[in-house]
Amino acid sequence: MLYEHLGARPRIHDSAVIAPTAVISGDVTIGPGCQVLHGAVITAEGGPITIGAHVIVMENALIRATAANAVHIGPHTLIGTLASIAGATVGEQVFFASGARIFNGALVGDRCEVRVNAIVHRRAVLPAGTVVPIGWVAVGDPVQLLSPDQDEAISAAQPELDFPGHVFGVDRDTPDLMVQLTERYGSSLARHADDVRLDADGRAADSGE
Repeated sequence: MLYEHLGARPRIHDSAVIAPTAVISGDVTIGPGCQVLHGAVITAEGGPITIGAHVIVMENALIRATAANAVHIGPHTLIGTLASIAGATVGEQVFFASGARIFNGALVGDRCEVRVNAIVHRRAVLPAGTVVPIGWVAVGDPVQLLSPDQDEAISAAQPELDFPGHVFGVDRDTPDLMVQLTERYGSSLARHADDVRLDADGRAADSGE
């Protein structure tokens, strides 16, 4: 399913194959030879998404850009089932295994591997060829690779990240933080009420445009 969002329509190369149950919304460019499988969601929430040639997005994966963080994915990258990439820049020939999580502002270099259920935290920078082991966490610049039981070390490596402020525009010390966050974020997401569903040729599905 294709959607126009905030006046922008997906641009999909003729040789790309998009499953009918995938969702592609907004300012998304998908290059030649790409495969987007069933249940995948690629949504540009105020920022663009660019996917290079021969990228495979497997079942139920999520790629999401924001106004603060665009997404770029280099060619010949594989994004595994249930993996998610939010506002990150990804190089060429990268492998994201099932359940990998890549967060806003991360930079993932060429030929990296992020293995099953591993996490690349906000603003982490992975040099080319880095391997993040199964379930481990990559954090910081220069990057540290830490096992999930090292929660104190993980927290110490990222005290300045301010997730609510950077991602949602709400200061962490705001009274009623979650009230402010959900109302502001909900208002932004409500713009999807004006989305226009497109047919396979990129025309408005209901208007014959």
